[in-house]
Amino acid sequence: MKTRFLCLGVMFAVFALAFVSFNTSGENLRAKEFAAKFTADAKLSAAETTGSYDIDPKHSHIGFRVVHMGLAEVPGAFRDFSGSIVYDGKDVSKSAVNFTAKITSVDTGVAPRDNHLRNADFFEVEKYPEMTFKSTKVEKKGDKWEVTGDFTLKGVTKQITIPFTINGMIKDQKGNVKMGVSAQTAINRQDYGVKYGNKLPDGTLALSDTVKIDLQLEAGMQKKQQEIAK
Repeated sequence: MKTRFLCLGVMFAVFALAFVSFNTSGENLRAKEFAAKFTADAKLSAAETTGSYDIDPKHSHIGFRVVHMGLAEVPGAFRDFSGSIVYDGKDVSKSAVNFTAKITSVDTGVAPRDNHLRNADFFEVEKYPEMTFKSTKVEKKGDKWEVTGDFTLKGVTKQITIPFTINGMIKDQKGNVKMGVSAQTAINRQDYGVKYGNKLPDGTLALSDTVKIDLQLEAGMQKKQQEIAK
């Protein structure tokens, strides 16, 4: 009886292994087929990528970091934002970007601190509800790209330059053209009237003046532009 059960167990194990192997092979094959198709779709022409794009807030991140007491960078983000990118696939320098973020959507993960950031000590959101960026120039510096434009925060407008990288241009499974952009820069909060900060015993501010900004953007070509491209 034991021998019989042992044989049945071995047969079941072999069957299960064969099933898993077959199923895995099938999954790998489908994955390879999808990857091959995705790679083929990714090779878009300049004409296919040229057009107006809307920034996708569900797949983008507008982040910042401020050093607290010289000890650690405290992160935050703005959750409510919108923007557009006009991209020229033949000549990237002819591209442009416009961006708006709702200051009241500031989020550092600590509600009392976020409420403080919204009041007159910092952003004064009731008077200055938005920050904006409107590009005036796009140019290549070495092997890097930079976008220069007018950045407005708390009623103050200054020209800033932001280095950026185009991560890729692809068509998704539905044939929609999408692009990804990463950018990092830094601003001095004092330049925009954000001056609040307790002082440490040595006289320095508990919050750094330098604010690091990190932009991770995914944008989709507007439907009308895709129809024109076709």
